[in-house]
Amino acid sequence: MHEAQFYASQKDNIVRCQLCPHGCTIKENERGKCSVRINQSGILYSENYGKAIGLHTEPVEKKPFFNFYPGYQILSIGSFGCNLGCDFCQNYHLSKPSYFSAIALKNTSVDEVVKKVISSQNSCGISYTFNEPFVWYEYMMDIAVKVKEKGYANAVVSNGYINPKPLEKLLDVIDAFNIDLKAFTDEFYRKYSGATLEPVKKTLKTIAKRNIHLEIANLIIPGLNDDTETFREMVTWISEELGKDTPLHVNRYFPSYKMNIEPTPLETITELRKIALEKLNFVYCGNVPPMESGSDTICPGCGETVIKRMGRKTTTDNIDENCRCVHCNYKVAFCG
Repeated sequence: MHEAQFYASQKDNIVRCQLCPHGCTIKENERGKCSVRINQSGILYSENYGKAIGLHTEPVEKKPFFNFYPGYQILSIGSFGCNLGCDFCQNYHLSKPSYFSAIALKNTSVDEVVKKVISSQNSCGISYTFNEPFVWYEYMMDIAVKVKEKGYANAVVSNGYINPKPLEKLLDVIDAFNIDLKAFTDEFYRKYSGATLEPVKKTLKTIAKRNIHLEIANLIIPGLNDDTETFREMVTWISEELGKDTPLHVNRYFPSYKMNIEPTPLETITELRKIALEKLNFVYCGNVPPMESGSDTICPGCGETVIKRMGRKTTTDNIDENCRCVHCNYKVAFCG
């Protein structure tokens, strides 16, 4: 185990975790809501430090990052635990305590991870993903610092539920985020994720203000967060607060964990993408058949298709080495 950052000691060996907005007050030998930060004798420890899963190279588009080093590979690494409690969790086998004993984790040092990044072919860097990276903050931070020193990129796939102080520290070494904006109402967050919306919005605004590459994923669940007016409010907010060039992934839901609602109709995904394109320049559909995904990148400057995607293949013939459109010089992606 590794001592955690961002906690305050209280009387009777009680600690208060300050990593995320839950602010868990944790008694001795108990854990916070994430189930991976434990209080032992008044010291808060991270139980998942150095415990990795994944560690394989895959297209950066799978994360999904569509406007970040398009066409490159990226090393993916995860661990276990999560600070939300989503009824529809897609990775519940890594996030829920009842499944922890079955996870095939490997003790992996920071230096081992960094060597893996360097040795990966056509790799832009590393993605912290699979489960919620913020709950293995210390391990991620130690890796990210060394990866950055070697000239590679750090990308985080997260729910965005983190306090401002640890986020600001992390922003010094992270190059890109894909934040899962689960819905645009506090009611949804409280009822289906055990959290609140406002801290996620604050995280998004902080990342955008620092001019760090940001993409957003929105999983559309029928009857719960597919209302067109609320969705329109969300994309308007993204456009006005984060910028029109913020990529949005409108993703199709399939039943998972505790939720058995039928999969999202393709027509719903298509309609919502059309609405989003009224406000945003880059809108993609996820978890849909390739021919219906709207996965190509269209240049906002001249209307040319500059990045083509089909399955695992990405063609970038129409952007230069700086990720600018070869026709009009509009910067369509981040390439370092």
